[in-house]
This record gives sequence, structure tokens and C-alpha cells, in this order.
Amino acid sequence: MTTALQPCEVSWFAALCDDDYEFLGMPDARLQSSWDHCRDIVLQAETGGFDNILCPSGYQLGIDTTAFVAGMAALTRRIRMLMAVRVGESWPPQLARQIATLDRMLGMIGGLPRLTVNIISSDLPGETLASEPRYARTVEAMHILRTLLNGEHLSHRGEFWSFDLDPPRVGTLSGRCPPLYFGGLSPAARDAAARGCDVYLMWPDTLEGVRGIVADLRARAARFGRTLRFGFRVHVIVRETEAQARAAADRLLSRLDAATGEAIRAKSLDSQSAGVARQAELREEAARQDGYIEANLWTGIGRARSGCGAAIVGDPDQVLAKLEAYRAEGIDAFILSGYPHAAEADLFARHVLPRLDHAPLGV
Repeated sequence: MTTALQPCEVSWFAALCDDDYEFLGMPDARLQSSWDHCRDIVLQAETGGFDNILCPSGYQLGIDTTAFVAGMAALTRRIRMLMAVRVGESWPPQLARQIATLDRMLGMIGGLPRLTVNIISSDLPGETLASEPRYARTVEAMHILRTLLNGEHLSHRGEFWSFDLDPPRVGTLSGRCPPLYFGGLSPAARDAAARGCDVYLMWPDTLEGVRGIVADLRARAARFGRTLRFGFRVHVIVRETEAQARAAADRLLSRLDAATGEAIRAKSLDSQSAGVARQAELREEAARQDGYIEANLWTGIGRARSGCGAAIVGDPDQVLAKLEAYRAEGIDAFILSGYPHAAEADLFARHVLPRLDHAPLGV
């Protein structure tokens, strides 16, 4: 007997970190992150029917995520905002107050908060903390945020912070902490996810790879008496025919040389992470198959960016089938993107989104 799948959350991506191109590796002033450009991507995604939108955060590039989300609160009515916050740059009690305020500015949709939070286990700019203590600090931060935003008194004596304080007067509309999304592939990152987040995010992988990651994280979470939902961050290129989609993928890389691509990847702050290493491994394995590691999963994106380095490429039926296959492996939420972001959001919204059973994710 097959268990019916619950609706999946389908999110798009607001390019707050200068990650928008017509040709990968070729900066375009028209697509550089700015209030106007990123605002228009969010409005395009809301009009297209997406459930949520990731607002990323980067120290070196782009515009401030918290200020951007605050500005969008007055301009949107339905779409949720997945605000990325960098733990290494944040003081948890202040961050809790910011989150509570933004939660009230955005309001709720269908009984769920419109604000969701993507926790990034970042360093303080200019400093480098080893992986295990950095993730230990992230676990502390998630515990502090969850306690305060649940409206509870916090008595915490940790390695990085020690607090004994009441929650801020301004709480969230629900009285609960908004859903915490978090990703990382190393053992320390996986344990941090198992201990503290609600939705574990992963970058592109094969169906077999996703199956293994989901099984591992479920087992880790169970050891802490917890359960997780699972999100999948991937690019998408959909056209009316597979040939047209593949041609669009080739065009995207048509002005990129190897040296430029290597330089782009190397300058990223996460260029040595386990997740980035896995993206490189997939790209190398796919080299003999024109960059396709398995049917309709193209790793060419990773030649010009660090992090999420693959795209689902195909006609509407193929893209839909691939997403449904990931859902069958346990994926509850998708964070999609494409280049240029506004144009690809429109294509996906017209060709695929109406055929997906989707809704904001409740956790």
C-alpha cells in the first residue's frame, strides 16, 4: 500500500548576493543585486504562485537580508520569506527580537507564519573557526532562538554564550519560533541539524544520494527524540522540449572559460566545505556524460559557482517527474532557482508549478 505524499513547499530564490546572470561568469549590471532588482524577483515569484522565497545572505556580496525582508513585508501579501541569518555575525537575543518583529510585520498565511528562517553556520568576517566548534556554536544559537521565540525563560550556560534572561516583550504572532531551515553535509553539520533545526536542506544529489542522506538524518534526529522535514535546493531549466532545455543550459555556459569558473568557486567563503566537495565530485563523475550525473540532472552550473551546483533540465513532463521522484525519497520542500531568476521563475510557474501538489510547509 502506497502512502499518499503530503503537498510539498515550492520556493524560489531572490538573488541578494549578486548571483544573477544571463551567461554564467559574466557579470551584468542589469542583474546585479539591488533593492529594485531583488524586489522584482520576489514579486514575480509571488505572482507566479510560489509558496516561499529564499533570501540569501553573504558578507562579501549583495544587500542586507534582514533589511530587505523588512522592506518586502509591506509589498507582499501571500508568499513566505525564508530569511537567511549568519550565526557568526549575530548576537542571539538581538536576532530573536528582530525575528519576532519581522514575523509580526509579515503576518500569517493559512495559519502559518510567513517568516521562515534559514540558519547559516557562518564565521565572523575576518575570522575562521574550525568546523566542529562552529557547528557547536550553531546548535547553541538555534537553542537560544527557539527558547526565546517560544516565549520561555532562558537559562543557558554554553561554550559560546551564557544567558539567564526572559524573552523579549515582542513575540511572534503564533507565540512559537518560526521554522528553522538548516543545511550542511559534514558529520558535525548533520548532528547540528539533528539537534536543532526543523527542515534539513541539502544541495543537489542523485536520487540514491538523497535516499542515503534522508535515512542518515532521520536516524540522527531519532537519537535526540526528534523528527525532521527535508528540503532540496536545486536550479531548474525548463523549456517546451528537452532539446530546447539542453540548449538553454549550454548557452548559459557559452561564455565561461575554465580559469574564470575556478576563480569564482575559489573566492567563495564555503569553498572547502564538505557540501562543496560533494558538488565537485558529482561534476567530475558526470564529465563523460555531457555533465549529466543522471537523467535530467545537469552539473554544469557548478562550473561557475560554489555551493548549489546542479540543475534539473528538461521539458515540463521531465522536470515534474524528477521533482516527484525526489518527493518519493522524502523531500518535503524545494528551493528552486534559474538564470536569469525572474525569467526562469516565470517559465517554471507556467509550465510546472500548477501541476505540483504544493503548499506552505507546516512543521
